Amino acid sequence: MKPVGRGFWRGVRRLLVVFVLIVLVVPPLSVIVFRFAPPPITFLMVERLFEGHGLDYHWRPLSQISPALPEAAVAAEDARFCTHHGFDFQAMEKAMRHNERRPDRLKGGSTISQQTAKNVFLWPGRSYVRKGLEAGYTVLIEALWGKRRIMEVYLNVVEFGPGVYGAQAAARHFFHEDAAELSPDQAARLAAVLPRPLKWSAATPGAYVARRSRRIGGGIGTVRDDGLVDCVGRS
Repeated sequence: MKPVGRGFWRGVRRLLVVFVLIVLVVPPLSVIVFRFAPPPITFLMVERLFEGHGLDYHWRPLSQISPALPEAAVAAEDARFCTHHGFDFQAMEKAMRHNERRPDRLKGGSTISQQTAKNVFLWPGRSYVRKGLEAGYTVLIEALWGKRRIMEVYLNVVEFGPGVYGAQAAARHFFHEDAAELSPDQAARLAAVLPRPLKWSAATPGAYVARRSRRIGGGIGTVRDDGLVDCVGRS
């Protein structure tokens, strides 16, 4: 067997350097870019395009989105959004207990910060690699974006229906309204479909989604009164 030459090891070192640069430089750089610029497209949007769902995505600053929508999102998805640092370990533990009891109906414990990190920077699916990267990006956006920007990006890229992304597209698609004009009831209906946007409709909710919408609608007042979305600021 021929001995491995110096050229081989030189190539290995170069690959390692490139890998380290990708791991250490690309994530924070991309997070910094999207701190100021709207994400042009996400992996999920591309996947849905190939599935034939189209692409309806119109960026709106948080100041042009009804305050009822972030309130509804916090009520539905992440009640401790303003107080955690990206991870809600109580919610994770609760989800694990639920999934042990009901493996046929899995429940997630991801925060809005985690969902934003996944939606903007990563691909759909479940794997330890993706969850590890999601955790890293979550730490970065919490440190470099802050809560208001996280909420702004989340409400602009989250999927509300097949091929429908963000508050403005959803408001137009389901209610023929501008995102700034969404009522608390409409915001609650949009937040209600977030777990299963391909199956549930905010425009024509079934019995379960209607009940869920009412619960979220009732929670909006609590979120507002208790200051659970104060970290986002008023539009």
